[in-house]
Amino acid sequence: MRIFMTGANGFIGRAVVRELQDAGHAVIGLARSAETAKSLTAAGLEVHQGALTDIESLATAASKADGVIHLAFIHGLGQLDWLQRLRLFGGGLPTGIVARFGAEITRVDSRAIDAMAGALKGSGRPFIAAFGTMGLAPGGGMTEADLPDPRSPGAARAVAETMVHAWADRGVRAMIMRLPPSVHGDGDKGLVPQIIKAARKAGSADYVGDGRNRWCAAHRDDVAHLFRLALERGDAGACYHGVAEDGIAFADIAGIIARKLGIPSQSLSKRAAQKRFSWLAPFCSVDNPATSEMTRQALDWAPTKVGLLADMEAGAYFTSTRKT
Repeated sequence: MRIFMTGANGFIGRAVVRELQDAGHAVIGLARSAETAKSLTAAGLEVHQGALTDIESLATAASKADGVIHLAFIHGLGQLDWLQRLRLFGGGLPTGIVARFGAEITRVDSRAIDAMAGALKGSGRPFIAAFGTMGLAPGGGMTEADLPDPRSPGAARAVAETMVHAWADRGVRAMIMRLPPSVHGDGDKGLVPQIIKAARKAGSADYVGDGRNRWCAAHRDDVAHLFRLALERGDAGACYHGVAEDGIAFADIAGIIARKLGIPSQSLSKRAAQKRFSWLAPFCSVDNPATSEMTRQALDWAPTKVGLLADMEAGAYFTSTRKT
């Protein structure tokens, strides 16, 4: 198959590309910049120049493909155009900028999903969009059947999950792929490296309360394999969990960071954690265990790669986040 893919040059995306290419699929990668286009070309991809805000361009690329994998998401102001930035900074009080930014990037993501999935309407072709288990209700053993919860740190993207389900009723083999807070491996630029950087700066690897709140996790190569399985034989309307480890205590993550950096590890109150972790605080304190039994049975997925704590023990996380 020829697969149009957003986020193909990202940490997870590059692993998915390799998995698809090794299985004989061709990948068309969305490139916002000349630098990204060069990187995709070097990896053997066909390049489609554009951005998540280019709705017509996204629809055109999707219509010419045998399927779509949507991994990209706007994480910074630099990915917004001038009109979007104007709405962001001129749309109200400065204290509301973070909320307006969240609303804007959710709007962009929703329009992108509609454009790409809409181009596949009635064709039965696959469309897979990635979301996070962080959008589910905190605590418990969250399953693929659970719905997003407004109390969760990732609740803002719940509307996009609803949209994907809607396209499954319109002749698109639309699927949701929920990913854990840590998709780990060499080159990770996600939450774990951010927490390590914060610990270096503070001189302490901290956790909230007793630190027994849990994160689920998976190695990116296992996740990449799951994307291919879903692409080839996943069901319309299905929700899959790319979760290899159900729940790792945050205090254990902090403990490895403390030992590797030679710094103390201590408990913080929720109020102190907000000051200490800033935007990371909700993620550091949430209890986010999740299971993947339904996914494993449906797609015969069996993760084989190293777990998060062992990956951190190997040391690459601490050389890649070292101060320069």
